[in-house]
Amino acid sequence: MAHSTHIAFLGIGLMGAPMARRLLQAGYSVTVWNRTASKAAALADIKGVPAASVAEAVRGAEIIISMLEAGPGVAAIMQAALTSLQPAALWVDMSSTRQSEAQDFHALLAGQGCHFIDAPVSGGVAGAEAGTLAIMVGGSASDFARAEAVLAVLGRSTLVGPAGSGQVAKLCNQLIVGGTLNIVAEALLLAQAAGADPQAVRAAIRGGFAESKILEVHGQRMLERNFLPGGQVKSQLKDMRNVAHAAQAAGVTLPLAQLVTQRYASIESVYPYADHSAALLALEQLNPGQRLGLGPDRLP
Repeated sequence: MAHSTHIAFLGIGLMGAPMARRLLQAGYSVTVWNRTASKAAALADIKGVPAASVAEAVRGAEIIISMLEAGPGVAAIMQAALTSLQPAALWVDMSSTRQSEAQDFHALLAGQGCHFIDAPVSGGVAGAEAGTLAIMVGGSASDFARAEAVLAVLGRSTLVGPAGSGQVAKLCNQLIVGGTLNIVAEALLLAQAAGADPQAVRAAIRGGFAESKILEVHGQRMLERNFLPGGQVKSQLKDMRNVAHAAQAAGVTLPLAQLVTQRYASIESVYPYADHSAALLALEQLNPGQRLGLGPDRLP
């Protein structure tokens, strides 16, 4: 079914491509832009309309969705788009940025008579493809209501507070993910080093209080030594560093977050594009001679 809402989608990357594809398949009119033009052009087969510039992409769009690597990239394309935005356009930034950056974006757009919500996501590429992303939204109730039907194509959205709060919720998510990845790596390596079968230990503790999506999905990845990216070390580390900024601004000390950040920083230069389950590789560096499983590493 065709929808009258015209969407501009900016950032046709690992996550953006399947998200834009879902919107097109749902019947939305979507203009797509990416710094590497060929990635946007690849959506022409399902009626995506590639734009040569950000300004061209946003012209006439009621809703603009950005899905970029970090805040500076969002800031750059927002500046490029400002004079071409139609009055009262709603910008939905689904990138992972700092809370302060999201608040700045909100203020900038409000000054232009436009609207903004931050709506970062969790669920990875698989969630983007399936339309099952967890979407954490910061903004006004009225702006959230405008975007809700569009976001429903991409996953389950929840309004968590004013502008910037979506990014706080995403950082809370990433803190739990990063911490759990590291502790699952420690548990599996301990199981093997102490003489148990780590595959059997994982199976034995599943369904108990230790069960989690991380143990299910990434515990198996670690056992298989499959570090081909869903999430990435560099992205997880960026999020952990943003956690530190948010904690400082909120006046709280997060000692475990600091440890998780150190672990990812230790492999940033060697495995930046590896899946964030490569927390196992950081742990093995601390334990010479200990290695989980027997298979070869699968790395990007």
